[in-house]
Amino acid sequence: MHWKAPDISLPTWRPDDPRIGHLLGRAIRGPEEAHALLIGFPSDEGVRRNGGRTGAAKAPTIIRQMFYRLTPDARVAEPFQQLIEHTWDMGDLQLSGSVEADQVLLGKAIAPYVQRNIRVFILGGGHETAFGHFLGYVYAHKQIAILNWDAHADVRPVLQEGAHSGSPFRQALEHPSACCQQYRVAGLLPHSVAEAHLEYLRQRQAKWWWSEELSKAEIQDIYTSVSYPTLVTFDLDAVAQAFAPGVSAPACGGMNERLWLFAAFQAGQCLQVTSVDIVEYNPLLDRDGMTARLAAVTLWQVFSGWAHRMIE
Repeated sequence: MHWKAPDISLPTWRPDDPRIGHLLGRAIRGPEEAHALLIGFPSDEGVRRNGGRTGAAKAPTIIRQMFYRLTPDARVAEPFQQLIEHTWDMGDLQLSGSVEADQVLLGKAIAPYVQRNIRVFILGGGHETAFGHFLGYVYAHKQIAILNWDAHADVRPVLQEGAHSGSPFRQALEHPSACCQQYRVAGLLPHSVAEAHLEYLRQRQAKWWWSEELSKAEIQDIYTSVSYPTLVTFDLDAVAQAFAPGVSAPACGGMNERLWLFAAFQAGQCLQVTSVDIVEYNPLLDRDGMTARLAAVTLWQVFSGWAHRMIE
């Protein structure tokens, strides 16, 4: 398994103004000592197969660049800094360009850490990332629930060409391992979900929420009702295009950024959330780095929720 190390520029170190990139992994010697891992999955072949706009393969480096430059959460400075100091950035997986082979590669890469309950944060890539993420639990022989923040259900059938960015959760639900215990999706847009896909969710006893139904109280209830160890996947196309123009499939009428970031914070707060991915950022279509910042702050919010939970 081959990795490409991150090459990130940082502002000059100032003891009164440390940035995440200065602190990341400082208290450990490698991934085996980590409490959390960052992993890049630079794939968008699944987006191409699904008829989307390619470019997400370039996302992990840019999300990192933005994330590294953020400051720790001053409201919970000590626990946040401890989490960052015990987080190891593995870099990007070196991929082959085959969606199926690369999903297996991602699953096998994260399985040993999933098995040891080390939190994994994956930077996609297209939403084909999520099936590779799920395979990590299959190879670790662990059952998992999936919570998907998305404008689309992403339960399309696999194409003759193969798996794609619109099929990961059908693949997870139908996987012979039966590791997927539950699928829930929040942020759906009525003009982006086919009737056949909604019927598929009904048949699979999945739970869904339309974007217009979401509020802070509803989002809290979604996490409070989690009853299984849960993989959370954040597809940035659930956010309204005004806040997230740089995505593979922009959303008209999607979530506002405050609700989206609250959902990320709650993912960090939730004891049952064991891993997270952030997908579908397309830097080729971004405007003034808006979506890159949103992706980076989404990850920051998960860490912030985790840090706040440590002091409660």
